[in-house]
Amino acid sequence: MPPDRPRIHNIMAGSGYNVAAALRKVTVPDFDKPALLQDLTALARQAGAAILDIYARPDQGERQKTDASPVTDADHAAEAIILTGLRTLTPDVPIIAEEEVAAGRLPQVGAGPFWLVDPLDGTKEFIKRNGEFTVNIALIENGEPSLGVVSAPAQGVLWRGAKGHGAQRQLDGGEPTAIAVRRPPGVGLTVFASRSHSVFNQLDIWLRNNDIPVAERKQAGSSLKFCLIAAGEGDLYPRFGPTMEWDTAAGQAVLEAAGGEVIDDSTRQPLRYGKPGHRNHWFVARGWPAGRDWRTG
Repeated sequence: MPPDRPRIHNIMAGSGYNVAAALRKVTVPDFDKPALLQDLTALARQAGAAILDIYARPDQGERQKTDASPVTDADHAAEAIILTGLRTLTPDVPIIAEEEVAAGRLPQVGAGPFWLVDPLDGTKEFIKRNGEFTVNIALIENGEPSLGVVSAPAQGVLWRGAKGHGAQRQLDGGEPTAIAVRRPPGVGLTVFASRSHSVFNQLDIWLRNNDIPVAERKQAGSSLKFCLIAAGEGDLYPRFGPTMEWDTAAGQAVLEAAGGEVIDDSTRQPLRYGKPGHRNHWFVARGWPAGRDWRTG
């Protein structure tokens, strides 16, 4: 069997994964953002349930893609559920999804809206079984993430947000509660770094050059860092390494809806989407918007 193909074939067959039957069809470009967030919440939870089924198995189907990055049966199972759901919801909107791209299926998105999907961000964390992996779904409009959902199925937490509608956190399927970035503490910032991709000497130099005092450093996997800043549990996440657009779009949507921003280091403007190759430059995610000094909040 080719290395990048899933070894499971009937993951959609069980009654727990009947995605299309429960979803409505959305007309483009008249997106009802609150209703669409509800649909995406259900879809992310269904994908998360499939991931947890495979997470519990002794053999998760781990293998390498052609770029030497890891992939598992869970990546493919979650992506199949999300693709089915999005194609039912918005049949005319292109979808760029990580494992589809790895298989050579990259649609042309043009100037219209499109979806970015990372079905299992933090595959390394999934393999390590530390729970720090996420399901990510984002809608891109005019090069910006207009709404996004991030689910951490092993932690029972989901974050979501949309431009003009704020951001929310939902615990264990309960009622969603509003979240917002915090005023940066005067004693110093809480700075996040990646669990599996940190380069601390580079981070130290950047913090020193930007005269940023640090009260605490934390590590977290996947897109959790964006969401923790959005919920007021941290302040700053500089990323000095390669990422793809599907890695960041949903987290950026949640963070911006909560009052923060993600700045492209090459342009000093908000990180945008639909770039050639869908690769990101280095960026800084922060809990305060442009024009506001962190020292004054």
